[in-house]
Amino acid sequence: MSAGLRDAVLAVNAGSSSLKFGVYERSGPALWTGLFEGLEPGGAPRWRLDREPVHDLVVPAGSGSFDAALAELLSLLAASGLRLAAVAHRIVHGGRRCTAPRALDDELLAYLHTLEPLAPLHQPHNLEGVEAIRAALPGLPQIACFDTAFHATMPAVERRLPLPRALHEQGLRRYGFHGLSYDYVSRTLAAATPRAAGRLLMAHLGNGASLCGAVGGRSMASSMGLSAVDGLMMGTRSGALDPGVLLYLWRAGWSLEQVESLLYRESGLKGVSGISADMRTLRASTEPAAAEAIELFTHRVLRESGAIIAAIGGLDVIAFAGGIGEHDARLRADVAAGLAFTGLKLDAAANLAATGDVLMPVHAADSTVEAWIVPTDEGRVAADAAFAHLDAG
Repeated sequence: MSAGLRDAVLAVNAGSSSLKFGVYERSGPALWTGLFEGLEPGGAPRWRLDREPVHDLVVPAGSGSFDAALAELLSLLAASGLRLAAVAHRIVHGGRRCTAPRALDDELLAYLHTLEPLAPLHQPHNLEGVEAIRAALPGLPQIACFDTAFHATMPAVERRLPLPRALHEQGLRRYGFHGLSYDYVSRTLAAATPRAAGRLLMAHLGNGASLCGAVGGRSMASSMGLSAVDGLMMGTRSGALDPGVLLYLWRAGWSLEQVESLLYRESGLKGVSGISADMRTLRASTEPAAAEAIELFTHRVLRESGAIIAAIGGLDVIAFAGGIGEHDARLRADVAAGLAFTGLKLDAAANLAATGDVLMPVHAADSTVEAWIVPTDEGRVAADAAFAHLDAG
């Protein structure tokens, strides 16, 4: 590549039918972000940058949709005046061995593939993206950034499942997820308010949803456990269930595949409402089932919040992130009302005025707990890890 070009890192999050990406320099927000979607077999491939209009993606004969998306992305980068220095990949599960970002090689990839049953919605597709980009850009540093890594600081009692010791030693333990988001939120709040160094409850609420309790910026408790289906009710995931439900279904003749699909793809907001996994759609609906789904989601957030607050010994700051957390003022108000016993009180006008696009406090002047909206940026965290790897080089 030509001398004098500015170094940039491409941060990617590969899914089953999509490829989210952002391009970052050493500091500041993404230079640009974008999304390729409709990449599944038989889908309608399309892409957009930031909030620009959607474009159809042309897939050449003999090429797959993902390969076509990658070729389009590399073409955009080549025309940008930037030198691609590394690719940072969001990997959902790092297991016991990966508690910090790692350079990807064949040995690490083989280990990460063994974790696919723990995150079947994400891990296989994350790794397919890694392999496609490694093939397209051989020799370019590829850095894996793990959603589980932020939670490596959780105490042993939080990690332990009440199972036989032999299973624990095989790695069946609580890991926690959404770590890249929580890393960004905790860092951002540490620069905004001194109280973030205290007892911080972070709510990443979106299609995937979880809570994290941190003290001194270190994860102490997570609503998610061994897998990313645990904890809160989500868009299509059930969250925590009585294990007896699964035993009942298996005895009724359900297959492993049917149960897995139920837990990951057919439950949550979508399953309860029978309408949609999208909170915006449910808010706009007049159907009683939509209201029931929203009420249950809110209740589960409150129920799990109480557990996290107890685990960290109280509450100094609450942060809302993710698509629902950043943009649903009603949800924030209802959660704050349910947590009023902690001393939390929202500024109603500030909460309603918040767009979710900027870091913003929304607590009332007389609230003893601070409340913030933090637009999360997982790509920034991944890019920072890639630049650190390059510098250590």
